[in-house]
Amino acid sequence: MDSVERSVRSWMALERDTEIDQLVAGILSSQVALLDIVKALGEYLTSAEDALRTKGVRLLSLVIEQCPKDRLHRQAVRVLTTFYCSKLEDTGTITPALKGLSHLVSFSSLSSNEVSDILSAIFRRVNMKALVQSTRFFVFNVIDSLMSSHRSDLKNMGDHFLSSYAALVSGEKDPRNLLVAFKIARVVLTDFDISKHVEDYFELTFCYFPITFRPPPNDPYGISGDDLKHSLRLCLCASPAFGSLGISLFLEKLTAGSPTTKRDTLQTMSICFPVYGSTVAREFGRKVWSALKLEIFQPTDSLTEQTALDTLRDFVRVLQPRTTSRDGTGDGIDPLVQTICNDCIEAIGQPEKAQAKAGMKVLCTFVDTSPSLSFYAVAETADKLVKLFHDPGEVSNRAAVIMLLTDLLNALVLPSITLEPSALPKKTLSAAPTPVGSSGPSPLDSAKDALLGLLIVGLKSSPTRLPAIHGLSALIRIPSVVTEDELGYIVLEAGEFVGKEPDEVEDVTTDVLSLLSSIATTAPHHLVTQTLPPLFAALPDCPPPRDALSERAAYWRALCALSTLCVQPTLFETLVVRLTAKLDLLCLPSPSVSAAQGVSSTALAEIEEAESTAAYAHAILAALANTLSTKVFKPEPDPDVPKYVDRLLPHLFRLFLAAAITSGQCVLSGARLLHVGARIVTLVVQTLSIEQQQKFVAGTVAAFLDGKVRTVTGGEFSSFTKEFRPMRTGASAPERDTMVLFAAAHVPIRREVPAILKGRDHSNASGPISLSALLKDLVEWCDLPICSALQREAACELFATLVNKYTDDVSDFLDDMLKGYWSTTLNNPGLSPEVRRNAITIWVWITKGLVVRSHQLASSFVDCLFMLLDDGAVDWSVARALGALAMDDQVLTKRNGAVLRILHVQKYFNAVLPKTMKGAEKVDGSRRETAYLIALASLVNAVPQAMYATQMPSLMPLLLRGLDVADPVIRSHIIDTLSNNVVAASDDQSSLSRYASTLVIAMLKNCMVANMPDPRVRVAALKYLAILPGAIRYDLLHPYRSRVLKDLGTALDDPKRAVRKEAVTARTNWYRYSG
Repeated sequence: MDSVERSVRSWMALERDTEIDQLVAGILSSQVALLDIVKALGEYLTSAEDALRTKGVRLLSLVIEQCPKDRLHRQAVRVLTTFYCSKLEDTGTITPALKGLSHLVSFSSLSSNEVSDILSAIFRRVNMKALVQSTRFFVFNVIDSLMSSHRSDLKNMGDHFLSSYAALVSGEKDPRNLLVAFKIARVVLTDFDISKHVEDYFELTFCYFPITFRPPPNDPYGISGDDLKHSLRLCLCASPAFGSLGISLFLEKLTAGSPTTKRDTLQTMSICFPVYGSTVAREFGRKVWSALKLEIFQPTDSLTEQTALDTLRDFVRVLQPRTTSRDGTGDGIDPLVQTICNDCIEAIGQPEKAQAKAGMKVLCTFVDTSPSLSFYAVAETADKLVKLFHDPGEVSNRAAVIMLLTDLLNALVLPSITLEPSALPKKTLSAAPTPVGSSGPSPLDSAKDALLGLLIVGLKSSPTRLPAIHGLSALIRIPSVVTEDELGYIVLEAGEFVGKEPDEVEDVTTDVLSLLSSIATTAPHHLVTQTLPPLFAALPDCPPPRDALSERAAYWRALCALSTLCVQPTLFETLVVRLTAKLDLLCLPSPSVSAAQGVSSTALAEIEEAESTAAYAHAILAALANTLSTKVFKPEPDPDVPKYVDRLLPHLFRLFLAAAITSGQCVLSGARLLHVGARIVTLVVQTLSIEQQQKFVAGTVAAFLDGKVRTVTGGEFSSFTKEFRPMRTGASAPERDTMVLFAAAHVPIRREVPAILKGRDHSNASGPISLSALLKDLVEWCDLPICSALQREAACELFATLVNKYTDDVSDFLDDMLKGYWSTTLNNPGLSPEVRRNAITIWVWITKGLVVRSHQLASSFVDCLFMLLDDGAVDWSVARALGALAMDDQVLTKRNGAVLRILHVQKYFNAVLPKTMKGAEKVDGSRRETAYLIALASLVNAVPQAMYATQMPSLMPLLLRGLDVADPVIRSHIIDTLSNNVVAASDDQSSLSRYASTLVIAMLKNCMVANMPDPRVRVAALKYLAILPGAIRYDLLHPYRSRVLKDLGTALDDPKRAVRKEAVTARTNWYRYSG
């Protein structure tokens, strides 16, 4: 007992947690009883000083809070209950007493008598309006805990509890307490008999509707308005007894509320209608329809309109039982619902008016209610629209009629069936139609033939053609409605508009192709027999002459259509066969055009013919590539793509490699064709498994490094005396160009694919060669004077992807680059600047492969570039390269299997920016200063604005100096950066305010054609001038207003239309600029 008294006295003096822990430990060890603590607190609990009494009760409550629930027997709980209830009369002890009760009510030994005593004491002695929020919160917690664990005892208290609780909590406003209050009210309304207290609880809950609470900034409690709305709605819909009172209040709020209040009211009504029941719904039916009709037919905004439609659907579901009648006669339909339906059908009688669209929206909501109403609404609406369409007096409104019909058809589409053709299930087709979602008749059965005929007729007329196509697209997406024969009929009629010239027919090609693509997903045979033959027939065997523009446009349109339609696996296989056959015809060798022939007419004709053939071949390859891209870039790529590693790629390699080693001019030896061929290779290889990629890469290595061409051509290749070795010293330019295909095969491989290289030296194909040795050879290959930009680009892609994915395997190569290539080539002033600039390009791509994976060697490669900023021969090229390292590219991507580390761009930017800014801060007018400014502009332009936004105060003066750099691209980048960082400047401390005069003068200088020949810079400068008046205070720019208006008047006479357009906008903004 002495230790208890010491702990109590110590806590009363110091209020430390240590004493509480000691007392709780004593209770756990059974050495201390809770009543001992009460006795030790005796003098404090009866003290005349409020502070001492409060601290005494608080100590007891803290001990109870930490005391295990099984340590208090029934007698102790009884004593503590009596004690705490007596303290509720004392204003000094009511808060700790309520806190103690909030913990005491969770003890299992609490009996029904204590529950009654606690509630009676609270109802009798607690005045909620006199308490602060935290104290009121304890009251709600006590009742909430009792509601959870002693609900039957509360029910036994009957009307006393219901009336007393309603009086106790009335007027509560704090959101923290309301969340608990709404939770308690929900239980009371659902589990208690409130028949005698309906009005009390109606006032208690509905007085808070609608919730307009907005949490304060940085609210630590995290209570949102939506939390309160959700909790309150659970109360409002808790009892059908609220029906008449609630609907009346909702209609009042709906009439006088703001759009936000209206949406809240409508959403609450949707939840309450099913609970309030059909009797109340019929009682207020016409008033509800009038209110909803106003929001739908005269909407304030689209969001409120849609919410009203959702509410109407829920209201109708309550009124209309889910009967199984599907005869469309209207039997069994609620009279009010039938009135609503008839009102809307009457509204669509004037299809050109907005009322018709609103009426159709209502009718579409009926589709998702009961089967009987759905059948009745669809049948009546379809019949009305058919009559309107064929009415001679409504010919001018046919397009509006078809658009209304399309809305109805879209409503009949199952939610799981989207506009994407790939989402169409094959079961949507059947010879004997079945209804939407189940067996039996369909709502469209009686009117389907008339509707289909209506839409086909609509195709024949220009004003109705596009709406008719949209209607057909909706019709075919309705499950089990359109039969196979009808699909074929649709393909026949719609296919007439594919491939026609724009001046022959209104341009509906995109929509027609979308319609046919949807059909192709489930019924490709219709396209094979009807649509594709004329499109393939439009592709000539020989290319049209250069000046035959209409013929060239015709095959281009046919290829675009084929590319869109032939995504489905069966159709794509047909496309590949037919287009590769065309390529075979185009790739027959043509006589070479010798320079000795001069400029004779025959030579010019042959050159033009070759150009036409190359353009036609490029279009064919582009069609294949575009179709493959569509198949590969789906969320789930088509499973048939990998098989074309054996069916398509060998054919392409055979044509490209034959063109490379054939003497004379050949079609597929051009750079543009090689690029599109490489794109096809990359797309196919991306979809391969690791084993397939390994096999394919091994074949390309054998072909390009060992001369075993048949490993990539499917074993077929004509015999030529010339050996195919693109990396040998004496290889021809066409041979070297094919390295584009070699790079395309390696770019998408995954890093799990082993880099198997059976190599060769320059004289034979024997002996292994490491990956590092191959890359060293490739560097030497790029440094040859005959290396073209195309060849160097292919090599750089190989450097980036191989270094990125096989960094450990190429460590020798990277060491050699840093120690040898750096000094012999990159940092060798004795070499020509052109050679060194080409070497910088190689260096940058190698570095990029390291940067994106945040490799430790990346910093060494970047440091070497910084050293070259002092070299006047290559400094500007290096400066641009520092920015290029932060840019995205199409090689090192996740889809291509590159190793990408998170935030690699930010890490690179944070490492490079300080060095660049430090170098640019030195103002000496040297070339070195300019190089650092170019590097800074390139770097900032390459990264997202968020990365450097906090650095703008320091960057601003440097960027303004960069506007004096002669390079127009750099100037354009700087102005774009400044434009992306314009914010409203309301004080003199912002960067815009401090540099307002400098910015205006610099932009005026860059928008004049006399000072800046590049129109891109002039446009950017004018755009920036146009936004300055909206970002800087008038008093700061007023001194320059007259000069700006004068100079912009000169810009209005700029020779470029785009510049004049921006000058008009800028001058208008400055003219209206005023204080």
